[in-house]
Amino acid sequence: MNWIGWVALAVVMVVVPARAWETFRDCRLVEHDGNDGDSFHVQAGDRQLVVRLYFVDCPETSAATDADAKRIREQARYFGLTNMTRVIHYGREAQMLVAQLLAKPFTVRTTFATALGRSATPRVYALVTTSEGKDLGTWLVERGYARAHGAKRETPEGVTGDQFAERLKDLEMQAMLHRAGIWSETAADLLAEMRAQQRREDTELQTLREGLREDEARGPVDLNTATSRQLQSIPGVGPVLAARIIAHRPYATVDELLRVPGIRETLLDRLRPHVTVAPAPASPTGS
Repeated sequence: MNWIGWVALAVVMVVVPARAWETFRDCRLVEHDGNDGDSFHVQAGDRQLVVRLYFVDCPETSAATDADAKRIREQARYFGLTNMTRVIHYGREAQMLVAQLLAKPFTVRTTFATALGRSATPRVYALVTTSEGKDLGTWLVERGYARAHGAKRETPEGVTGDQFAERLKDLEMQAMLHRAGIWSETAADLLAEMRAQQRREDTELQTLREGLREDEARGPVDLNTATSRQLQSIPGVGPVLAARIIAHRPYATVDELLRVPGIRETLLDRLRPHVTVAPAPASPTGS
């Protein structure tokens, strides 16, 4: 997923296809430069996972790329901050608090649904429960270190994704009213206009993207020759996934996309109508 998929101002929730949950107890946090409040490396038994929390989105911790900077600007507008650098401040506070909370063994529940995002490392969506039995995403929202925003699905307890998301939105409103965490710096008189500005820009970008997609939609693109831009015109393919597809060339069949980190059967089925592999040219024969 590229950054455009995350800049919707309203609390946008992406429905993730159902799949059986797996539970990993006594997990350990693995120190890594890429860890932040809602995405981090964990040791789960004999395997290492990079998990991305369902339902929530923490402030960014750095502005290393243009995409990061745009995301920080969007988050600043969402939270009503006039100083965008404060987004990073609260992102790093969330990062530190999560590291402290997960210093003790914790539980990870996942269906191994791929969370593409902008990370170069394959990630999976998960629910994380602390050693004290608290859902980590809920804890972050309650304290003003995350917003209710992101992928959702039915929980292992049978709570629907919509129900869980609505509960988190209520807790987000509660945190805002209490001026908890990042909400302590919200410019209340400017919030509505800041969010409206973001919506206008989102609409402009979406219109541009759809126009480019229509221009480039001349039938399926060839996996072996398509440019990054052409690949990104395919729904569900952002810059990171496009780069991975290019890096794993050549392809003899479309099914070989399963070699690409982050592509599983579900995503492959969505990509099939948009991609092809041109037959190899016939070898010249002698007379």
